[in-house]
This record gives sequence, structure tokens and C-alpha cells, in this order.
Amino acid sequence: MNRRQFIGTGLAAPLILGAQDKSGSKPALVGSGAFRYEVIHDWGELPPRIQYGNTHGVCEDSMGRIYVHHTVHKNSESADTIVVFDRNGKFVRSWGAQFKGGAHGLHIRREGRDEYLYLCDTAKGLVSKMSLFGDEVFTLGYPKESPAYADGKTKYSPTNLAIAPNGDIYVGDGYGSSFVNVYNDAGKFLRTFGGKGSEGGKLDCPHGIALDTRGATPQLVVADRANKRLQYFNLAGEHVKFVEGVKAPCHFGERNGILLIPDLSSRVTLMDKNNKVIEHLGDLDAPYNDLRKKPRDQFPAGKFICPHGACFDSEGNIFVVEWVEVGRVTKLRHVS
Repeated sequence: MNRRQFIGTGLAAPLILGAQDKSGSKPALVGSGAFRYEVIHDWGELPPRIQYGNTHGVCEDSMGRIYVHHTVHKNSESADTIVVFDRNGKFVRSWGAQFKGGAHGLHIRREGRDEYLYLCDTAKGLVSKMSLFGDEVFTLGYPKESPAYADGKTKYSPTNLAIAPNGDIYVGDGYGSSFVNVYNDAGKFLRTFGGKGSEGGKLDCPHGIALDTRGATPQLVVADRANKRLQYFNLAGEHVKFVEGVKAPCHFGERNGILLIPDLSSRVTLMDKNNKVIEHLGDLDAPYNDLRKKPRDQFPAGKFICPHGACFDSEGNIFVVEWVEVGRVTKLRHVS
């Protein structure tokens, strides 16, 4: 059994920084022109005590550290769901055992001199604001203050969130009842909009949500996943427009006017400031449901299985995390 086969069994073995495909060949290249990237799968030196479950969220702090949010593999010695690496992929620390099994959305925000992580737990139905070291600031639970959830029985399972310039928090109930719930910066409930449907203003699995500041006025862009589209709202929750060009959008990143969209249907999409598709990166162009449960050595090099979260780093590289049973973190190193 070689090292790749051993890792694929799910047994405790470290993931090695910059590991390449099983043939040992050079990393694949994806994209074209100014959007060309070297594909580095299994990025980051994961310690043996931690085995990824489904890798759901990723972000970068102001020091260039990369944060990965994962559900934890059943064979993992550690239950920590947040794993932190430096910019070179060296392990820094881990924490977050309380989110095991439900670890999902991950958002980072600078507030004054400090930075905070906002995390969604789909299993427990929680949104937590945490320090970068895992200290809790506050946690939001079931939105009983909302008329949409007043019966206490309406399903609630938050997937991702966005934060407006004034600090208002917009939480997408992606795996619950397809509403967006809004809170102020202290966690006080303000309002609810959306709800399940296909017409303008309605949503079906608002899996990802972000503040789009590329236009004259900030707007909310929602990954309306089951409707296979992006949907824009103003900050009051009123429908603005639809955007096509995606199959199963999960969330967003943005840098220099370029919108980054991890698409569960096996590709990562880049859109320009007018939301026109620039590139579909690493498109597998094949069914992923069976492949996502396979051992790591059966994942095609240079292709994505189920991109679930993605972010740009400060240097223009892209980090992608995937909804696969053994987890996968891929760095797309910008080369042109």
C-alpha cells in the first residue's frame, strides 16, 4: 500500500503540503489569460490527530492565515472543526469541537482593531461570533422572534451569513425554510424576508449570502442554490434581479471586482463586475454524487468534485474547500 492509498483509507495519516496527483506529475493548470492558476490539491500540513470531514468553509485573516471549517471525520482523534494554517500551509492551531457534525458557513470581519469569525452550525441551528482563538462573543439560536418561526416548529438550519456596513447580520436559512433572518450587530432580531419559492423575492436553499459592494449601492447577493441562480436584494430585503450562469451555487468570494462562486456541480466560477462569466475552473463535467464518497486517490487531478466554499487570498490566489467525505482543500495559485 503506497502513501496515497493509505490516506485514501481514512486512517490517521498527515496530509502533506502541496501534495500532487498520484502519478507525481506537475500540478495541473486551469483557466486562461489573466485568470490562470496552478492547482495544488491537499494544501496544508494537517496533523495526524485531525482528519477532515466535509470541508465547508474557508477564509483568510489580515495576517494571511487560512481558516478551514470542517465537520470532522468519524475516525478523527480530534473533534476540532476550525483548522488554522499560515500562508505557507504550516499548521498553526485548531479549535471548535462544539461545532462537530454541523460546521458549515464561515465569515471573517474586522471590527476596529480586532477580527472575528462568524460560524454557522447546521446541525444545532446556531450562528456564533467567535474570536480568532475560539472565544465566544455571542451565539444566535432558533429565530423565535420572527413571525415566520413563531410556531417553534418551522425548520431552521442556517448555512451562511453576510454582514452589512452598519453591522447588520443577514443569515441564510439554507437547509431550513429558505428565509433570510436579519439581526443587528449585537444579535437583536430585526426582520425576515424570502421564504421558499421560485418567483422574485423567494428562495429555495439560500445556501450562501454575501454583501456585494462592487456597484454604487451595496446589495445582498444570495446563492439561490436549488433555483440554480444568483438572486440580488437590497439591504431591506427587496428583490432586485436574478443572475444566471451557475448550476448549484454555494457561496461567494470577491477581489478587485471579480466575484468567486464555488459551485457544487463540480466547478468554480469567476464573474466580472457585470456578472458575466469569465471562467469555469476545474469543471469535472460529470456526476459527482458517487465520487464525493470515494478515497482521496480517486479524485481526478486538476478537477473539482463538489466545491462548497472558496475565498481569494491577499495575493490573488484562490482557496477551495469541497463537500467530500474525506475533505479536500485546494489552492489555486495565480500564475498569470
